[in-house]
Amino acid sequence: MVVELFSRQNRTLASVLVSRRLLSSSPPSISILRDRYGFVAPPSLLPENANASSVDRGGGQAKKKKKPPYRPPSSLDRAGQKPSRSDLPFDFRFSYTESNPSVKPIGLREPKYSPFGPGRLDRPWTGVCAPAVDSTVRSVDEEGPSNVELEEKWRKTRERILGEPLTPAERAFLVEKCQKNRTKRQVNLGRDGLTHNMLNDIHNNWKHSEAVRIKCLGVPTIDMQNVCTQLEEKTGGLIIHRHGGQIMLYRGRHYNPKKKPAVPLMLWKPHEPIYPRLIKTVIDGLTIEETKEMRKRGLAVPVLTKLAKNGYYASLVPMVRDAFLTDELVRIDCKGLNKSDYKKIGVKLRDLVPCVLVTFEKEQIVVWRGKNYNSGAHCNAEEKSFSLVNESGLGADKSNNGIPGQSADGCIPDRSSDSYATDQSLDDESVVSVV
Repeated sequence: MVVELFSRQNRTLASVLVSRRLLSSSPPSISILRDRYGFVAPPSLLPENANASSVDRGGGQAKKKKKPPYRPPSSLDRAGQKPSRSDLPFDFRFSYTESNPSVKPIGLREPKYSPFGPGRLDRPWTGVCAPAVDSTVRSVDEEGPSNVELEEKWRKTRERILGEPLTPAERAFLVEKCQKNRTKRQVNLGRDGLTHNMLNDIHNNWKHSEAVRIKCLGVPTIDMQNVCTQLEEKTGGLIIHRHGGQIMLYRGRHYNPKKKPAVPLMLWKPHEPIYPRLIKTVIDGLTIEETKEMRKRGLAVPVLTKLAKNGYYASLVPMVRDAFLTDELVRIDCKGLNKSDYKKIGVKLRDLVPCVLVTFEKEQIVVWRGKNYNSGAHCNAEEKSFSLVNESGLGADKSNNGIPGQSADGCIPDRSSDSYATDQSLDDESVVSVV
């Protein structure tokens, strides 16, 4: 007990001495801090500058700097700047693969606000596109290039940039260089198809590599021929390889990234215009009672296939054509897909098969082959396209275990009219992506 009491007294005495020492000691000088820690005080903390700062604060002689006037963002402030100009010969649209210039809308959902921003582009916005040549302003006597002249100039420029055709060794080298295990650079083409801003992404990828890999999924894959055509026409490149929805786009031998065409960017997605109704109240050639009966039968027929969301649909058109050989109505299950997606799929089937749209109820696509359906013409077109594929060496693989027309992964090549053939051989093996 005595020892514990003595230790407690020593602790209290030591704490009192330390507190007195701390209170009585003055703050360390700057020289001590500099010697111990290498501390250099800023000029404002030095003793000679402390009085000067206090005088300035008290006297009020130093005036505060005025705030700069408000300036709007650079995207809106166009004072003293000219609108950008592009020499590309085609009309600027939001999507080049999912829009058809021949189909005219019946109305607009918003005023004609240019998605490129106010005063940023020298082309007027019509609500659907920004035409390369404004027909409302250009008169007959005015000297200016027409659409034909611009397209001819663009074709010659593209041929000059592409240069001589690639040799098989060069083509194989570029294709191998763009594979997934070699590079992560990839441009994704989704439900909106080839959009305008994707052109700028492709040119940015061409700065670092001669070819770029493009992955196509969703609604545009129904018509891969249109996707390939639009890619080559709008970018000026050349497709050197295609396997299913994977495309390798080559920039050309004489491509100069510093002299790439100016592609103004869209700042927002414009609203789609209003088009005529896809499903008519009464189908042409039928009465009201026959139309109602056909819709009921269409929803009751067996499902041809179920589409996966954001899948690869290149085999859908030949599947519908084959089904029309035996059945009058075809039903496609689209549960899980967006309403706009399966409506676009129905429009593409109507134009490519061709067929008549019956209904979109209950997330189903029901199509009718029509009264005057000619199956022989479609069979001849399919045989012709498949013969072109075989002649150019497409779909042939030595690792297919001797099965003709079968790829290495066991998938049968697509024999539809979307087989893409050019002067040089392209890989056109299709992959079924329906569930």
